[in-house]
Amino acid sequence: MSEVGATPMAGRTPNEKAAVPAETLLLRAFQDHRDELVSTLMFLLGNAEDAQDAAQDTFLKCWRNRAEVAQIHNLRAWIFRIGLNTARDMQRSGWSRKSRPLAGDELMYTARDVPPAKALEDQEALERLRLAILELRTEEKEVFLLRQNGGFTYEQIAEMRSAPVGTVKTQMRSALQKLRKILT
Repeated sequence: MSEVGATPMAGRTPNEKAAVPAETLLLRAFQDHRDELVSTLMFLLGNAEDAQDAAQDTFLKCWRNRAEVAQIHNLRAWIFRIGLNTARDMQRSGWSRKSRPLAGDELMYTARDVPPAKALEDQEALERLRLAILELRTEEKEVFLLRQNGGFTYEQIAEMRSAPVGTVKTQMRSALQKLRKILT
C-alpha cells in the first residue's frame, strides 16, 4: 500500500491524490510528522526556539509549493528535505541566534511512573548522547538524525541530501564510530 513511515495519503497515485485537495494532504502530512521534524531540527540547530522557528518556516515553504503536492510520492521525505534546507539556511545566516546547549527541562520528557534514580540515569545518558551528537560534523549529524530520529532509509536520505547512497552510508558509519568513541 504505502511506504513504511509515510502518511496513508503519501502512497497514493497522483490521480488518487487529486481527489483530496493539496491543502488537506499537506496539512495532514505536516501534522503527522511535525514532532519528528522539530525533534530532528532541535538536534541540528541546538535549541528548541530555533527548531520551532525552522519548523514554522518549513511549513510556510511547503505551503507556498502546495501545488506540487499531487506529484510528490513521499510527502514526509519532501517535508524533511525542506526542513533540513531551512535549518542549513538558518545556520549560515548571520542573523541566526547563537546555538545554546541542548540541556534544559523543556527537552526532558520522562514517564511519571519511572523511579527517580532510573529517571536521573536516563536523563544523564540522554544528555551524554546529545553532547556527543553535537560533536559530529554537520553531514554526519544530519544523516544520523534522519536515520535514527526520522526513520528514513539510506536511499531516502541520499535523495533528500542529493548525495550518493554510498556517501550517506559512509557518513552514517563515521557518525556511529565517533559516537561509540565519545560515549565509551
